Amino acid sequence: MSIDLDIARAATLRPIADIAERAGIPAAALEPYGRHKAKIGFDFIREAEARPEGALVLVTGISPTAAGEGKTTTTIGLGDALNAAGRRSVICLREPSLGPCFGQKGGATGGGRAQVGPMAEINLHFTGDFHAITSACNLLAAMLDNHLYWGNALGIDTRRVFWRRALDVNDRSLRAMVSGLGGIANGTPREDGFDITVASEVMAVFCLARDLDDLRERLGRMVVAARRDGGFVTARDLKADGAMAALLRDALMPNLVQTLEGSPALVHGGPFANIAHGCNSVMATRLGLRLADVVVTEAGFGADLGAEKFLDIKCPSAGLRPAASVIVATVRALKMQGGVARGDLGREDVAALRAGLANLRRHVENMSKFGLPVAVALNHFTADTEAEIEVVREAMAAIGTPLALCTHWAEGAAGAGELAAIVTGMIDAGRGRYAPLYAPELPLEEKLRRVAREIYRAEDIALPDTLRRRLDGYTAAGFGALPVCVAKTQYSFTADPALLGAPEGHVLPVRALRLSAGAGFVVAICGDIMTMPGLPRVPAAEEIGLDETGEITGLF
Repeated sequence: MSIDLDIARAATLRPIADIAERAGIPAAALEPYGRHKAKIGFDFIREAEARPEGALVLVTGISPTAAGEGKTTTTIGLGDALNAAGRRSVICLREPSLGPCFGQKGGATGGGRAQVGPMAEINLHFTGDFHAITSACNLLAAMLDNHLYWGNALGIDTRRVFWRRALDVNDRSLRAMVSGLGGIANGTPREDGFDITVASEVMAVFCLARDLDDLRERLGRMVVAARRDGGFVTARDLKADGAMAALLRDALMPNLVQTLEGSPALVHGGPFANIAHGCNSVMATRLGLRLADVVVTEAGFGADLGAEKFLDIKCPSAGLRPAASVIVATVRALKMQGGVARGDLGREDVAALRAGLANLRRHVENMSKFGLPVAVALNHFTADTEAEIEVVREAMAAIGTPLALCTHWAEGAAGAGELAAIVTGMIDAGRGRYAPLYAPELPLEEKLRRVAREIYRAEDIALPDTLRRRLDGYTAAGFGALPVCVAKTQYSFTADPALLGAPEGHVLPVRALRLSAGAGFVVAICGDIMTMPGLPRVPAAEEIGLDETGEITGLF
């Protein structure tokens, strides 16, 4: 059994009504799901809109490695530390996907004394949000195929059906398939496939919707296919948007849980940052800002992915203006960025650490391009040496970036006190001058090139003529003002996961494009990234099970 699991089991969670009271949420606004989790009703959310907003702090990280960085753990530790220092704080996180939980990653509720609970319930079915999203996505697919079966009155070109089914489990065998086989009674045969639920447009719509009306409007705008005359067919054309909204109604209410130290946490929505926009729901973030002095939220994977999309997609869409950002790094991960093998990370290697610091500096520079003050959270591991820690301190001091050594995994709020003080100082100084990387009127191809050059430090993008014409078609159809959402490997600034550190001068290869008209962005799929991941050679599922008392084991 892991230490994280031991700590989670030993913790005594408070009744969820007590956590709600601490956040200023009346008991009447709660729809409890057991003793320790609840949804927050729409009436209270509408009333809270009249309250002043707190400050928004974004936690992101360096390019992830197998060594681990601890972004979620740091988000929780910082929120706890702010509360301990007298700043009312709410933590906003994404819900874990079953794909990574049973695949490569395991659980995603933090670690050590910086966790949200109830751990096992959040990591598995939670309040059923992902099941509702999966059902809504597949209902639309079923209604589309049913329309084809009953005569295709909309004139859909079956060779140009864009909508894919969804499943929240990693299953590479479902990436590409043919549906409708077995004769006339089974429908119209066509090429089909599955995305993981967190990469679906329904998930993106769910997380970007401001309220129920906006949800239904966005669902209706989703483009599912092209007609034989070249026009687009939407979910509204198929009369599916109302039923989809009905499936998603209860799920859209944000989920309230708690940290092990009793801080309120809104855990809601969960798009991946390497193949989607990587942030928790707008509903939860906006509510948190009305409940607290400071909202601490995270964006998935490295700052080149989740943070860029948070700042270029979510913030403009939701009218958010973050005040500060935190980039999480570890000595171990920086040494891995500098070329050290995973098995050798326990040995001091200052030279490799210096080389790997290029990755951290790049992310710090990138965040400053959005006008955000940046702090670095150096997440401490017991094998870190004083010499290695000092090298990181000196490197950040040289570029004027404050650094806090964080021990929240072992010490909870007390271990993130220095980071909380730095973040509080940045908020109080009011130095944030947030602005997106590009303006809406910039052409779609140039938006993609701007991200590649400014954030990934690519020389250019490789965009085949067929895809360039498709972008032109999106613009002609009225979608030219949308932002771009790059789907690429999370492990590198390039499209090659093996190129660590801070490479530059490369070319970003764009393999495919998807129009997410309901979510409000254009997805550029680059390199070999897949929107339905596969399981690794040894899936985490092999270690997950039940003990003799019926307790879930192996989620960490």
